[in-house]
Amino acid sequence: MTRKATYQFAGKTILITGGAGDIGKATAHRFAANGASLALLDLNEPKMTDVAEELKAYNVPVGTFRCDVTSADDVAKAFTSAIEQLGRIDYIFNNAGYQGIFAKTDEYPEDDFEKVIEINVIGVFHILKAAAQHLRDIGGGAIVNMASYAGVVGPPNMLAYGASKFAVIGMTQTAAKDLAPYNIRVNALSPALIGPGFMWTRQTQLQAAVGSQYFDADPKVVEQQMIDSVAMRRLGSLEEVANGVAFLMSEEASYITGFNLEVTGGL
Repeated sequence: MTRKATYQFAGKTILITGGAGDIGKATAHRFAANGASLALLDLNEPKMTDVAEELKAYNVPVGTFRCDVTSADDVAKAFTSAIEQLGRIDYIFNNAGYQGIFAKTDEYPEDDFEKVIEINVIGVFHILKAAAQHLRDIGGGAIVNMASYAGVVGPPNMLAYGASKFAVIGMTQTAAKDLAPYNIRVNALSPALIGPGFMWTRQTQLQAAVGSQYFDADPKVVEQQMIDSVAMRRLGSLEEVANGVAFLMSEEASYITGFNLEVTGGL
């Protein structure tokens, strides 16, 4: 008989950065449905408040905390506030990020490259460090860093984003070794083509606009070109991403650290 994994998280608190975004929201619903308390961190307070309102249906504690992950002070204050309100944090989904623009390498603007790195690398580092310090003090836990398939294959016209996600995977592997003695597991999740939704539509439109040899100038054709590049020939869903995060934080994955789980169109 096949047992459907539910990954119960009752009595646990999960901190999610980028809690107002689509992936953060889907993951928050996934954990709340399994009994977890939640700490949502984001700069977009109105959207974060809307997510918290939705989560009331699960009757679990939810805290919202404004946080700019590029600021170490902001991150420290958010962690302190979340711990004061919710008691402790057991798991961290290091999810906040910025995709950046799409452009060829010789045309990529320096200011956008710096912005991507500041959010996706420095911001991830700030959360990773704060999470490691807290989990060390309470005897262990798990961290899942949001990487991307862009950090595995290096897609065209995404120089900054690809570079940032390669860095996240590297940080994950190093942190997993450094933190293992403290019973802290560190893994990464690398979604590829996830949709439908704003980010999927934006990606196809921007790739079409670049005018490269890799994609058509028609976004609808680009959609099919991208889907045809996936073994399962379909988009992955937000729910599948959330399931991946839940697995990596669950007891079923207690033997896994330093791993990059690729969610490639449902593959």
